[in-house]
Formats: sequence, C-alpha cells, structure tokens
Amino acid sequence: MTLTKYIDGTLEYLMMDLQFDQLRTYAAVINHGSFDAAARGLRITPSAVSQRIKALENGVGRVLLTRTKPTEPTESGEILLRLARQIAVAESDAFDALGGNEPNSGHISTIPIVVNADSLESWVLPALAGIPASRGVCFELYREDEYHSTGLLRDGTVVAAITAEAEAVQGCTVTPLGSMRYRPMARPSFREEWFPSGSSRASLAVAPVVLFDRKDTLQHRYIAERTRHVLHPPQHFVPASSSFADAIRLGLGWGLLPDAQSTHFESTGELVSIDPGAYVDMPLYWQQWSLHSPLIAVVADAIAAAATVHLKHQAGRAGRAK
Repeated sequence: MTLTKYIDGTLEYLMMDLQFDQLRTYAAVINHGSFDAAARGLRITPSAVSQRIKALENGVGRVLLTRTKPTEPTESGEILLRLARQIAVAESDAFDALGGNEPNSGHISTIPIVVNADSLESWVLPALAGIPASRGVCFELYREDEYHSTGLLRDGTVVAAITAEAEAVQGCTVTPLGSMRYRPMARPSFREEWFPSGSSRASLAVAPVVLFDRKDTLQHRYIAERTRHVLHPPQHFVPASSSFADAIRLGLGWGLLPDAQSTHFESTGELVSIDPGAYVDMPLYWQQWSLHSPLIAVVADAIAAAATVHLKHQAGRAGRAK
C-alpha cells in the first residue's frame, strides 16, 4: 500500500505493508483513549491490541501514540489515523454498495463531524436526523469553535467540519453554506440599566457581556466594528449554547445571539436588541475529506439542504438591517 503525504510542498511516498486490522486497532485505541477500552470495543484481548500496535509501529519505524490516559496520536500517528479513518469510510461504502448497510445487517458506519455550538443547537441535528436510518449511519459529533474546528480535520479526528474557515484544509474540499446572523441582545431591564442612550463606546466599555468561552471573539468583533476601539468590559463565560442564551435572557449580560435563538424571546418581550438594526453575519462552510464516498455525500447533501433553509445567503459580515 502506498501512503502519500505532503511535506513543505513536496510529495513524499512511504512504501509500507500496512495491515487493515492494525490500522483499525490503532484508530480504536485513539478513539477509546486506552488499550483496554479499545480491546473491549473490538472484542479482542488487551494483549492482542498491544501486539497489533507494536507491529504497526515496528512496520513504520516510528512511535505512533503516547502511552498516556487518554492516548494521543503523535505527529506521525496523525497521518496513519487519517488513513485508518479513510479506510473505514471506504469499507462502509463497500458494505453499502453490497447491501450490507441495510437495517439489522449489523454493519454501522460512524461518521465523525465537528460543528460549532450554535449550528449544532439550532439546525444541524434536524438535518442529520432526516437521513434515513436505512443508510446505517451513526454520527460522532464534536463541538468546537467555528474558527478552531479545522484542526480536527487536519489531525484526522473528523472527516468533515462546519467551520468559518474558507480556506480548504490540505486534502479537503470546501463548500459555502451561508451565514448565521447574530444580533446584540439583552433583557429589557438590562438594556434600560446599561444602555439607556443606546449602544455606544461608553456603555459597551462597562456593560457586562456574556461569552461562550475564551475562544469566543464574536462579541468583541461587534464591539470593535461598532466603536472602532478595543474595549475590555466585564465578562461572563457560559460554555453551552442554550445556557448562553438563558444567561442573556436572565440579565447576566448582553451578547450576540443567532436569530434561531432570539426570535421567540423577542416575541414574548424577554429579549430586545441593544443596537436595533445591527447584526453580524458569520459565514459558514462545509469542509470534508477529498474522498469519493457515497455515505459522506449523503451527509453533505443533508447539511447543504438544511443550510439553504436556515442560513442567510447574501454577502456581508456586519451591518444594519435596511
């Protein structure tokens, strides 16, 4: 088998005899986080797992994982992990073509995908749920900030990502999905207390703001675009999409919410905009391995169809509604 990789723009070919059971075992050790857990998942002995990993490392002449808890791939291991998962997808496609993915066939394909929290909370799950169970597909979903999610594509953890990164990861294709529109929202009493004269540099500098986590830059992007200054208001961190919206609705601070989360609470009077007409559009993209796979294509089509309904499709990152 020929394993191909790119290093500093040059093509390097590594010729090696890789056994499928070794690659499958290696992926299981990384997925499960330990040799013992991988053995249980594969229904083989821990000794067999150790022997396969040792044989694989001897075959490539490199250490492929850290013997820690959880186990982690080394830089060389990331290359083989990606290969192992590509083979798993190809194997699933073959079963599908042979009719092996029919209900009760016993063969299930697991597709790992990384998604930003707001998309996962609002429109991605219904899209995935619409894929017929007869396709025999299960999903392993990872939640990551939209500007950091492509790292999981690079290291082989996932086969596809919903991301804000427009530049394709090496070995991947990228397709625009549309934009999620966010508006700066707050509890009415919070707006009256902190923004009596509207959103301004002075008020944004002191009003508490809610952030998802320390990777979340959306609120500060709005502040910079609104004031042309870098401000440092008091910050709350609430790392769950629905709880983030609840924190704003309950008056902990202000924050940017996608329309899917804010529209209902606006209609009930529980949320108002601190800057009427203002919005920030977050462009999203579907990135996936450059691998011809009917199963991944089914998932990509479902995501694209849902994005057509739920995302904005006009250009622009920030502005004011006409």
